[in-house]
Amino acid sequence: MGSVDSQQRVLSGMRPTGQLHLGHYHGVLKNWIKLQHEFECFYFVADWHALTTQYEDPSRIEQSTWEMVIDWLAAGVNPGSSTLFIQSRIPEHAELHLLLSMIAPLGWLERVPSFKDHQEKLREQDLATYGFLGYPMLQSADILAYRAGRIPIGADQVAHVEFTRDLARRFNHLYGREPGFEEQAEIAIVKMGKKNARLYRSLKKRYQEDGDLEALDTARALLKEQQNISMGDLERLYGYIEGGGKIILPEPQPYLADQPRMPGLDGQKMSRTYGNVINLRDQPDTVSRKIKVMPTDPQRVRRTDPGEPEKCPVWGLHKVYSEAPTLDWVHTGCTTAGIGCLDCKGPLIEAINEELRPIQERAADYENNPDLVHSIIDEGCEEARDAARETLSEVRSAMGLNYR
Repeated sequence: MGSVDSQQRVLSGMRPTGQLHLGHYHGVLKNWIKLQHEFECFYFVADWHALTTQYEDPSRIEQSTWEMVIDWLAAGVNPGSSTLFIQSRIPEHAELHLLLSMIAPLGWLERVPSFKDHQEKLREQDLATYGFLGYPMLQSADILAYRAGRIPIGADQVAHVEFTRDLARRFNHLYGREPGFEEQAEIAIVKMGKKNARLYRSLKKRYQEDGDLEALDTARALLKEQQNISMGDLERLYGYIEGGGKIILPEPQPYLADQPRMPGLDGQKMSRTYGNVINLRDQPDTVSRKIKVMPTDPQRVRRTDPGEPEKCPVWGLHKVYSEAPTLDWVHTGCTTAGIGCLDCKGPLIEAINEELRPIQERAADYENNPDLVHSIIDEGCEEARDAARETLSEVRSAMGLNYR
């Protein structure tokens, strides 16, 4: 693991689709902002991933990239607390993708659920390409290049992280068994001192013979505290307790973020595909117009007809934005026909515009200073490349590709 504490490292990315909407903000960005204060975070623009489905017309990718980065920054993703970069600026992603492809069984790729799902959903596009089949492999390379231990995702992406874990395990099994591995690991145990060595052996036995996961966690914590053994010995001992070889690529864990389903203007999930979004940079009059024309409970044909909030898309947005007193007022007013639909929409328009105002002010500053945005990404790319280079150096060495 080099000097990397993988459990403190987070990686996440987004395809460049242009300006972001409230679904992105509530579903992803708020979580990114929280994580950047707790972990070492790498957030990237997945522009190569965009090419897996947009290879015929890549003309919008560059503009969409800068629009998206501005929205990240405006929403509160802080380049002082996170590393922001563009995937294609880090060639190590492509190199690791190639090297991992040498060991990945074809059946593993074909079994990833999103492979068939995307083919069904995007039937009008020709997705019978090598790049599309290898999409999960590229995603694994993105994660493993930074040896990130926590991957914030929605439930639909768990299979991708599991694929990455399987790939890391296979890599470590094939290439982590350096000559004399067990002998070197035993020598490393002695260097820990009698008390710690005894404890390590006891924990190793409990994990390997009884499957005691608590023993594994305790052993990892014990190793983290060791000051008098080298990083190489630490890597051996991490791998030795798990019954494998030296851990070169740590296995990532899915970090299931609390991603609320952000309802769109029609009640479906908010998505640009459905044309039901409120963008982070929509001006107040645009937000007002979009909310005012939202469909409501079809039972409320006349102002005097009572309605059922649960059948109204506006109620879904109220549950995200309104406090209890407003929710009570809306529910009572709707079910008794005490308020009309436009009355109900008023507080919602106000709350959304209130949330967007500071984001839009910051976005305007970044729009007016593109050099600053570019320099933030340039700096992030340098930091990301340093981290990825360190990983690739170890990967090449393990695979016998470091020629001297």
